[in-house]
Amino acid sequence: MASSSSSSTNSLLISTFIFLTIFSPSQALIFTFVNNCPYTVWPAIIPNGGFPVLSSSGFELRHFTHLSIPVPDTHWAGRAWARTGCSTANNKFSCLTGDCGNSLQCHGAGGSPPATLVQFDVHHGNKDFSSYSVSLVDGFNTPLTVTPHEGKGECPVVGCKADLVASCPPVLQHRVPMGHGPVVACKSGCEAFHSDEHCCRNHFNNPQTCKPTVYSKFFKDACPATFTFAHDSPSLIHQCSSPGELKVIFCH
Repeated sequence: MASSSSSSTNSLLISTFIFLTIFSPSQALIFTFVNNCPYTVWPAIIPNGGFPVLSSSGFELRHFTHLSIPVPDTHWAGRAWARTGCSTANNKFSCLTGDCGNSLQCHGAGGSPPATLVQFDVHHGNKDFSSYSVSLVDGFNTPLTVTPHEGKGECPVVGCKADLVASCPPVLQHRVPMGHGPVVACKSGCEAFHSDEHCCRNHFNNPQTCKPTVYSKFFKDACPATFTFAHDSPSLIHQCSSPGELKVIFCH
């Protein structure tokens, strides 16, 4: 028969284990940005409302280089994208695609569409979930994928490897200078036509009336593991438990 002191010790050990299991800090997580494109990109990363700005909200990433950014060990949500064709003239920084207020650091400013967008929601739920997805709802400017490492559960590689700038339909082509310049990105139907139907606004802002269009289907056919219109399938948001790294690879 176990002694009362032994029972107390066992109870204490069990209680300590439960406490550490439930209340231990979230696993350290980093975002790593890898540029496999044959050109320089200027990644941008900004928080959603109420979350802190990370150590960098914009930086230059030359081809075949990478940069890792630590993430808070508490709940954090935000988004990232690549800017392309950036330069500085007359002390003004600007980009042909994805520009965020004419600044290398975005300081919370969103990117100008069209741009391929990564969405993050990390360290949430009772299994330290990191959710991630790739959206073409605002159009496309750079091929990219998101690859989780060391996670458990549903942790697929998602994104768009196709170069949709090269295959973009004429009506969606984003040219700089406008009208006669080279094609630098591919607009969404919303950006091209600004209609309620294509933008899923007003009467069309619900799952029953916001439907795929011929333009969103162009993106979906090329890159099925991406969001292509506002009320696309929620199953495209993946929840990976306790990954150590989420790697964003441009031109994977």
